[in-house]
Amino acid sequence: MLKQRVITAIILLALFLAALFMLPAMGWAALAVLLVMQGTSEWSRLAQLSGKAANLYWWLTLVMMGGLLWLDMGSVDAQFALQSHMAIYVLSGLLWLLVVPFWMAMRWQVRNPLLMALVGWAVLIPTGQAMMDLRAYSPWLLLGIMALVWIADSAAYFTGRKFGKNKLAPNISPGKTWEGVIGALFGVTVYVVLAWSFSDYSKMYMFIPNILIASWCWVGLAVMGDLFESLVKRQAGVKDSGALLPGHGGLLDRIDALTSTLPLAALAMLLQQMP
Repeated sequence: MLKQRVITAIILLALFLAALFMLPAMGWAALAVLLVMQGTSEWSRLAQLSGKAANLYWWLTLVMMGGLLWLDMGSVDAQFALQSHMAIYVLSGLLWLLVVPFWMAMRWQVRNPLLMALVGWAVLIPTGQAMMDLRAYSPWLLLGIMALVWIADSAAYFTGRKFGKNKLAPNISPGKTWEGVIGALFGVTVYVVLAWSFSDYSKMYMFIPNILIASWCWVGLAVMGDLFESLVKRQAGVKDSGALLPGHGGLLDRIDALTSTLPLAALAMLLQQMP
């Protein structure tokens, strides 16, 4: 299983890097929409939508993503498009910072497919939009943020397997441990320090501890995204969100930590750009 997991990860990374740096803007946008649509198909299963309801959900998601692309193509006032993006990211922030922590603490058993469908939109659509906005600003910024999440996930996985004894959330995801979280924080700390050391900023500024603190917060968000998808899967009675990726499960199983981090990173980027 581990060998298959590693092989799949290497292939996905190679394809992702090629797409990130070689696709034109519309090609990247199409890829982001494709990922959202695959995520929508898998979320339909978790939300226990079936038949016509699942099809309608899929098409409505496609219409919304098409509308966002239409806004980005300059079809409306740029300020209105910016405000629309901000609203999407604020909605995502409210979900991850307020709703999800309470949801997991209370272990809500949500049986309403319509409510779960709305949550799916709040999870997936901001993620797809963030992929487009962050890449438009800088492919390296998007790669750096995603690399931070991947390193945290990998460090947590291997540290947890080697040293894990104290369960992080046994009723949600029995395999995750506090030792894994510590490993993730350590791995991200090394990554941030090295990334800063080799960046142009290190020649002009001293290392800012706030950057490290922000990266640790991002690890917390990544863990929350991972745990939330685990909770949703457990409530739906499934082990994986799908079977798209050998050794990994479905697409949602691979991007769960990105759904809670990329939209807030995009929000921070837009806030920084505002006058």
